Amino acid sequence: MIVDKINVGVLGCGQIAQAGHLESCSKARNANLYAVCDSADDLRSRMKIFHGASKSFSDYDDMLSDNNIDAVIIATADAFHVPMSIKALQAGKHVLCEKPLTNSLDEALRLSKVVEQSGKIFQVGHMKRYDHGLQKAKAFIIDEMGDMLALKAWYCDSSHRYQMTNAVQPLIIKSDKSIRPEFDPKKELKSYYILAHGSHLLDTARYFGGEILSLKTRLSVKKGIYCWFTDVTFKSGTIGHLDLTIAVRLDWHEGFQIYGENGSIVGKTYNPWFFKSSEVDIFREKDGSYQRPLGADGHFYRRQLEGFADNIINGNYSSGATIRDGVACVR
Repeated sequence: MIVDKINVGVLGCGQIAQAGHLESCSKARNANLYAVCDSADDLRSRMKIFHGASKSFSDYDDMLSDNNIDAVIIATADAFHVPMSIKALQAGKHVLCEKPLTNSLDEALRLSKVVEQSGKIFQVGHMKRYDHGLQKAKAFIIDEMGDMLALKAWYCDSSHRYQMTNAVQPLIIKSDKSIRPEFDPKKELKSYYILAHGSHLLDTARYFGGEILSLKTRLSVKKGIYCWFTDVTFKSGTIGHLDLTIAVRLDWHEGFQIYGENGSIVGKTYNPWFFKSSEVDIFREKDGSYQRPLGADGHFYRRQLEGFADNIINGNYSSGATIRDGVACVR
């Protein structure tokens, strides 16, 4: 039987689900929001009605036992990612798990073994891989650029970020009944910033440059600003520099520069909640010309879900971050 659409169950009806995943399920060309699951009755019932899910579950095991569900999106707090992913895989479901995969390398490796044994598609929610501008840059790297000499990338959160994103995000509904981790990760800001924000920067670097061989990092903390400068050596021999700063006294500042044998790329990336694809200038040495792709679809979360669904329908990974990418990012 030919399947052209998958049924998705979303675990967790909190901020990331409301801002990105639930709407993506409603809009995706090849996925259907079949079920939502959350222990908070008030939150779950509102999300079911608003986004038109067929079913809602207060118990995760009950949702996993529903044979109509093909795949699960894990949209919970980071501490629950690994145990909830393992449950889904063991129940025979494909999994799209929010990033970061976990805050523990041992946990990441344990999950990796379960993924390999399951034979299911497991994708990590590094949605920037579905930024049209980044995909155009990647295509140029593969098809035309030749050897990559150097890569510089930066991810600098803005001190004005929340007043900007609050204006464009949907009103996030909260519940006192939601289950939260025993430990608040934001109590340890250094590790929280590295995992929550640094995972984006590191995955983007790996997306362009391939496997990272070694890292050397310096950290400066002044006036409440955390700044990591990291020198990188890629397996290919490419050298790199990564800048993670939380938060700059500046507008959102994210982008990359890549120098290659037959051309170079300069990219500017916007805050993801503006749903605007990166501005990417591709320079071709052979004719001395620039190209900037325009008019791109910037709904990264919907495009990510569609890529995930395509992987399931086609039975292979044609896009997205795999468990191997997730483990490498945590490492």
